[in-house]
Amino acid sequence: MKKLTYSIIIILLGVLPIAFQGCSPAKTESSQRTVAFDSDWRFLKGNPADAQNPGFDDSQWRKLDLPHDWSIEDLPDQIKDSIIGPFSKASVGKMSTGYTIGGTGWYRKNFILSKNDENKVVYLQFDGVYMNSDVYINGKLVGNHPNGYTSFYYDITSFLNPAGQPNTVAVCVKNEGKNSRWYSGSGIYRHTWLTVVNPVHVGVWGVHAETPSVDDNSAQVNVSTNLVNSGKEGKPVTVKVEILDPSGKVVGNAEGNITVQPDAVNKIEQKIQVNKPDLWSIDSPKLYAAKVSVLDNGKETDVQQISFGIRSIRFDAQTGFTLNGKSIEMKGGCYHHDNGPLGSAAIDRAEERKIEIFKNAGLNAIRCSHNPPSPYLLEACDRLGMLVIDEFTDMWEKQKNPNDYSLYFKEWWQKDIQSMLLRDRNHPSVIMWSIGNEIPEAADTSGLRIAKKLAAEVRKFDTSRAVTQALVGFWSPKPGKSDTDKMASLMNELDVAGYNYAYNKYEEHHEKYPNRIMYASEFMPLYALDNWKMVEKLPYVIGNFAWVVMDYLGEAGVGLSRLVPDVPEKPGPRRGGGMGLLFAPDSWPIFNDYQGDIDLIGNMKPRYYHQLVVWRQSPIEILVHRPIPAGMKEVVSPWGWPDELKSWSWAGHEKEKMQMHVYTRSKLVKLELNGKLIGEQAVDGENAITATFDVPYEAGTLTARCYDNGKETASQTLKTVGAPSALRLIVDRATIKASRNDLAYVNAEVVDAEGNVIPYADDVTIQFEISGPGEIAGVASGSPTEMSSFKQPQKKTFMGKCLAIVRPNGAHGKIILKAKAEGLKESSVEIVTQ
Repeated sequence: MKKLTYSIIIILLGVLPIAFQGCSPAKTESSQRTVAFDSDWRFLKGNPADAQNPGFDDSQWRKLDLPHDWSIEDLPDQIKDSIIGPFSKASVGKMSTGYTIGGTGWYRKNFILSKNDENKVVYLQFDGVYMNSDVYINGKLVGNHPNGYTSFYYDITSFLNPAGQPNTVAVCVKNEGKNSRWYSGSGIYRHTWLTVVNPVHVGVWGVHAETPSVDDNSAQVNVSTNLVNSGKEGKPVTVKVEILDPSGKVVGNAEGNITVQPDAVNKIEQKIQVNKPDLWSIDSPKLYAAKVSVLDNGKETDVQQISFGIRSIRFDAQTGFTLNGKSIEMKGGCYHHDNGPLGSAAIDRAEERKIEIFKNAGLNAIRCSHNPPSPYLLEACDRLGMLVIDEFTDMWEKQKNPNDYSLYFKEWWQKDIQSMLLRDRNHPSVIMWSIGNEIPEAADTSGLRIAKKLAAEVRKFDTSRAVTQALVGFWSPKPGKSDTDKMASLMNELDVAGYNYAYNKYEEHHEKYPNRIMYASEFMPLYALDNWKMVEKLPYVIGNFAWVVMDYLGEAGVGLSRLVPDVPEKPGPRRGGGMGLLFAPDSWPIFNDYQGDIDLIGNMKPRYYHQLVVWRQSPIEILVHRPIPAGMKEVVSPWGWPDELKSWSWAGHEKEKMQMHVYTRSKLVKLELNGKLIGEQAVDGENAITATFDVPYEAGTLTARCYDNGKETASQTLKTVGAPSALRLIVDRATIKASRNDLAYVNAEVVDAEGNVIPYADDVTIQFEISGPGEIAGVASGSPTEMSSFKQPQKKTFMGKCLAIVRPNGAHGKIILKAKAEGLKESSVEIVTQ
């Protein structure tokens, strides 16, 4: 059969028309009918009059490729101590948005449809724009979309000029006022797509594959296809479905006939049996494809292919969560959507690397806090085997900020829920739909009313997954009315209840509601062991999700421990012993939250090593507390961790007692310093996993050994490093695609003569130089306080490390990245693009 083909021509501004070419990112819905629309946009930060009109002169605007986030870019007129890189003390969001700036910006792009596309239907799709976007085609408003996280599309056919003539798309993006509790970024920060189809075609997000019956021998695959007829008369067509296994072999098919009516819902459902299926799981994430072809008198007029997984999921208070009949305890983490030095720009490799880091850290589940993620992140979860809670929003009708989504909720909730469900319901990684996080009205009658509507709307489009919500504040607004009574009605609307910071309520609530399935939708790291004990003990508690798995921009300093004067507290009510520092509206120059198990550039933080022992994934971890100056004390955030390091390099503190912790589930710990036994301590191993020692500092080796029943079971050693000697560059992948959607992450380290990282190297300025077909897309360190540009080719190290991100320009070749620092041996790395 001859496939439908078409061509799209793009006008590069100021250049003759050329055929569209570029590196299209992967797309779950894939066929020749849809191409990436990311390249060759023009951008201006500002709000000039008439920028939507085709004749507007944008020749002086900046040229760029999407995805793009302007809030991560350097601000003009830099002023020491008040405007540094992208940070400004004048930021409306202050600490919440990490002192970054929103505002209004415009994007413009010209394109021409070829004569082959005459009389066809054209859709323009946006995976995510933050926020409140107005889209114009040829000067006419096509639509407004307030939500900054949900995907949306427009049928732009009627707005286009005849094929062969130029068209102008203009997008106004408004990130104004206080509208977010964290860094959101600004702009068209996810991918854009152009779809050209015949009048009778498969709708956008129009194919849904689900597997209601699955076992090792066979699976039933139900494929539902929504067909659209943009013509004026009904059209009889044949719909052919082929199921392709992970190797691409056709393992099942079906055909059906339908007359596709205009202005109507045209759905055809087809059932196909697959024998001996390769089941999708965390450890073996096998993916199938459903290829749907529309045939008119035997001629293929449209084709759409989606990926899916064959797997079964079940939630039960007696057996917990099961995947393909096997019990799974969810070792989860929450995360926000930014990509550190790239801001919110959802470049494919950045999204994929994030999931790789989480997977390598031992997680098997993530919670998308508190919004739908990029489509590509879910594709990465599908491929890598990561379970997902796909979350809708952080607020309903009651605001958390004056200009947030609550202003639009009543008008837009239904459309935005549909967007999330239709776009994401083919992903096998998604196991729960969350309808909200820490909703203020959850405990009153309006909360119940809204929850019922949201849950019903979710189930209208997908009944194969659980509906959940993250609840917080299990307290009584009115005397005599318990938290259980107050929220019980709402929780009865859920399939699974998310408990934020309330593990101590599980057993009490189970007594009253024995069929309720629960999990820690958020927990604090200082209570990691208590939370995990509940997961291991109680079958109706199916997992927990750390707040948070990775540092993010905004909510500045909430997880950062502070030093305050050690003075007696004054008589009277306690005020938190310094806890007010953690939520102070002015935390400058702190810009990231520092609450993560993993820092902003992907390095494991001290609390992560404790979590490994909690999960029984490491037998021993040792950490040493940074010395606290005389007259000071440490205030530790419940969302943070004491200032510990994996380091035995403390020059200047000789003979000073250093507090160290050994985390283990073994019953006995023995500690050696330079080969001599200096102490031992018994450990419970279940209710407590920490042995604490005070060790006078002496350079050399510090070794902790664990024993059970008199036998050594594990050990770990920290070694004093030498003097800083050289730089070392380590690239995550030396060969990458010559695509704007690929990246190479290059870690820069300060090392001694033996190659040991210098953990106290916090202020070494590294200068980067790049040559070849690429650019430095971002630089960063794990420091929450080192405010500087993410775009300039230099960065100070933090704990001996920083990061440079290299982005190809689309050409094949070799990229050379060099690093220099005063007094240290240089380093370089080669990256091949192909």
